[in-house]
Amino acid sequence: MASKGFYSRFNDVWMLDGVRTPMADYCTSFADISPTDLGIKAARAILQRTGIPGAQIDSVITGNMAPGDTYQFFLPRHIGLYSGVPVEIPAINVQRICGTGFEILRQAGDQIERGYVDTALVVAAESMTRNPIASFSHRSGFKLGAPVEFKDYMWEALVDTAPGISMIKTAENLAKRFAITREEVDAFASLSFERAVRAQQEGFFDGEIVPVKNEVFELEGYASRRLRVSGKQPEITQDSHPRISPPDVLAKLRAVYADGVQTGGNSAALVDAGAATIITSTAGAAGRKPLAKIIASAVVGVPPEIMGIGPAPAIRLLLERSGLTLADIGCFEINEAQGAQTIAVERELGLDRAKLNVNGGAIALGHPLAVSGLRLTITVARELQRRGLRYGVAAACVGGGQGMAVLVENPQA
Repeated sequence: MASKGFYSRFNDVWMLDGVRTPMADYCTSFADISPTDLGIKAARAILQRTGIPGAQIDSVITGNMAPGDTYQFFLPRHIGLYSGVPVEIPAINVQRICGTGFEILRQAGDQIERGYVDTALVVAAESMTRNPIASFSHRSGFKLGAPVEFKDYMWEALVDTAPGISMIKTAENLAKRFAITREEVDAFASLSFERAVRAQQEGFFDGEIVPVKNEVFELEGYASRRLRVSGKQPEITQDSHPRISPPDVLAKLRAVYADGVQTGGNSAALVDAGAATIITSTAGAAGRKPLAKIIASAVVGVPPEIMGIGPAPAIRLLLERSGLTLADIGCFEINEAQGAQTIAVERELGLDRAKLNVNGGAIALGHPLAVSGLRLTITVARELQRRGLRYGVAAACVGGGQGMAVLVENPQA
């Protein structure tokens, strides 16, 4: 019986290249930067790197989850305009929570396959720092003595009200189901940090990171925009969260739940970032060498209370419909929302850890919600080229009970 879910196959869809900003820890260097400006920075960088003029862009597709200012409605349009895309070209914002970065790739591929466009500017941006403290119940005023209902937009969103449990609890459910111990989760997290630090020291991430410093974005006839870095560093050039974290150090951290395995040290870090890519057809590439071919994507639903298992059925569907097996895949990038969650996916599929998140994952690098899927895809494509391997898969679980995955091919293999 065929797996259920949504599968998209592409015949002529290419990722020319991909860039991202450094991922800055929550409430640090990017605290004063809106997601729109993180997106503009990444978008300008990818246009410059690929040599694609803004005038060649036929569509702007952005991904962003939480508002970072009161002008979020304009985010996709402003990213396009301030990146140099002609005023006539439309823009749209997309959200599939942690799968958003994959969904914008899928939608770009769909637009190209249907013949709507030749070349799309695809951008994701997220500021975890600037998630608002919000009220949804005081539009009509404040009644004397009534509760004042301002809540932390990000903290409250960590609870799925359908099953009535937090995202961390969904990982704890998987830990029990797969008999995953605290020691195993801390060891996995320690390896993620170790790999990320090594990749950083070897300069691997330098190939995808665009440094960020104070900058003014001009647009003739319109208001200027200003990007301002916080703190004493004038320029941010690398991810701030990776650090050597031995298992015995991680073991000292208090678990979120008394009988649980998840801590702040073995769960995804909160970071701010932007990323961008150019997705195009052969005609749009105009002879340029692409980074990767986007072969297919798949998205599935899973029970909300074990949402973290989502990548497993998504990857199964992706490979089943693409005519491939796990053995055909040279590298996997699976978002490390929580350590136990990623181990559960690893066990469910029988993955070789030597192929999984070889440059570290979100525990070490961070998980800027809408950006992660795009970051994972760029990273796996670059690793395929470095190793001379043909196929790679990037995947993530999605809050509410989904999983999404993308299959890419190295055109040089």
